[in-house]
Amino acid sequence: MLKKEDIAQVAEEYLDDQDMFIVKLTVSRDNLINVYIDGNHGVTIDDCVNLSRHIEHKFDREVEDYELRVSSPGAGEPFLNFRQYGKNIGRQVEITPKEGKKIKGELVEATEDYIIVKEEIKSKNKKNKKTVTGERLQIPMDSIKQTKAVIIF
Repeated sequence: MLKKEDIAQVAEEYLDDQDMFIVKLTVSRDNLINVYIDGNHGVTIDDCVNLSRHIEHKFDREVEDYELRVSSPGAGEPFLNFRQYGKNIGRQVEITPKEGKKIKGELVEATEDYIIVKEEIKSKNKKNKKTVTGERLQIPMDSIKQTKAVIIF
């Protein structure tokens, strides 16, 4: 059976040169390997294919008997890696704190200890048009249950 640590090491060797990173890696009992990757400039299908080939080159399928899936996390999936915060600075996010109500706003800054979000507060003016205002909130990382990027169409 393949070890998660060995797969992570091989994947990171490749990804470090590509300005990408592992978001999540799982190995099931029956050797189904799922590798979720992201990058500072997004991830393409070719990126996933190339990483898959790199891993397959290092681990012989005939010997190890595994199934490999490489993809990017879904656009609306919660952040699982600190680097996802940096990638999303300037974008709209939705934060679910461990206590209290959800916060929507623009991610302004991210450190290992906290994030700063310009909160989005919607109000209507006299002509019934929506306006957006907000204040900057500093939110400690240890008080965040999850953060997701907000998809705007």
